[in-house]
Amino acid sequence: MAEGIAVSVHDTAPVWRGDTAGDALRRSIELAKAVEAFGYRRYWVAEHHDTPALATSAPAVLAGPILEATSSIRVGSGAVLLPNHSPYVIAEQFGVLAGLYPDRVDLGLGRAAGGSGEAAARLGDPRGLDFGAALKELQEYFSGGSQGVRAIPEPTTPPDIWMVGSSTGSAAYAGRMGLPYVYAHAIVGAGAPEALEAYRRSFQPSPRWPRPWACVGLTVVAAEDDERAHRLAESFVYGQILMRTGHPATLLPTEEETAAHTFSPAEHRFLREKIDPQFVGSPERITPRLGALVRQTGADELFVLTQVPDHQARIRSYELLTKIVSSL
Repeated sequence: MAEGIAVSVHDTAPVWRGDTAGDALRRSIELAKAVEAFGYRRYWVAEHHDTPALATSAPAVLAGPILEATSSIRVGSGAVLLPNHSPYVIAEQFGVLAGLYPDRVDLGLGRAAGGSGEAAARLGDPRGLDFGAALKELQEYFSGGSQGVRAIPEPTTPPDIWMVGSSTGSAAYAGRMGLPYVYAHAIVGAGAPEALEAYRRSFQPSPRWPRPWACVGLTVVAAEDDERAHRLAESFVYGQILMRTGHPATLLPTEEETAAHTFSPAEHRFLREKIDPQFVGSPERITPRLGALVRQTGADELFVLTQVPDHQARIRSYELLTKIVSSL
């Protein structure tokens, strides 16, 4: 890996047609072992609910077997969606992980619901805490307790708490809290330079983070040639189209199904809107664009999401990215 910038993985455990959620989760563990060997710094898993195409409903549960299957890579959530949970439950879950795997656990937090409104209504803390109050309570559990209540186990080395967001507002909030911040370029494919500038401008040093740690989460699909990379990337976007047009319970289409589909003009526009801001293609195509983003944002770390139906091609994409980053 290149000096000066770390590279990590963001995983949603996509479920492709012909596979089960169990298959997707086992592939996550396989991928974590592979990227650890490639030199990646972290492996984070997302939180989604009521979405059969994404198997990451319980980041703390999935992080456990990934930690057990690896030895050095940091593992965590990208992100646990704090409005969905009691801070006390999160502290207990991540306290278990940090107790078993000291100094290897990250707790990335987000504000979204991560699923349907019906699912969100079945989650959450009945006290209805706002995000700031919930974050404060969560932090207190990792430093002796909150209002006389302790979250057990209390790990010797608590997990690192991060913020994940997609706006200048979330970035500035993370800065004021003295936390590291990941801007979700993979969700909102514009605004990363402005968000990270707002983060750095508002940053207040904290005991764990004396200086800002600004990151970008982005989609990368790297292959030996541009055509192959785009074929791989289109399957997930086609799956998004299906989920938005009357098939919310669909699994993700295979590469063959996607190739056989004729995209309407509206679907083609959606395809371009989702793929063009991201980093899809051969190393020769990706390298200058990724270098430009790193220079524009001054990012300290990249969190890379690769959602493609061919698992070996997915591993290969992460391997190619190590060479791309080393040349920046």
